[in-house]
Amino acid sequence: MPKIVFFEHDGTEHSVEGADGRSVMETALENNVPGIDADCGGECACATCHVFVDESWLPKTGPATEPEAMLLAFVDGSRPNSRLSCQIKITESLDGLVVRLPEFQH
Repeated sequence: MPKIVFFEHDGTEHSVEGADGRSVMETALENNVPGIDADCGGECACATCHVFVDESWLPKTGPATEPEAMLLAFVDGSRPNSRLSCQIKITESLDGLVVRLPEFQH
């Protein structure tokens, strides 16, 4: 099972295992990672699962989809490496993925 590493804004690390085909958001919720609210349940409609993908992982996670990018455009503190964790599907190639949670999401 691929490992996903979440860092809270204060540096607290949560290293969890995720299943292929599940989203990074679902994995965070299943492992009680704080800072991922997922108010819309993963429908790409609320941006409460916003994460910053570690720069070295961007080629593997790919760019934000158009609907995702539109939501992120309205999020305070959005960066070029911002993604909605509900839109990142876990595969073996993401083993070791590092994401950071925004300060305003805690």
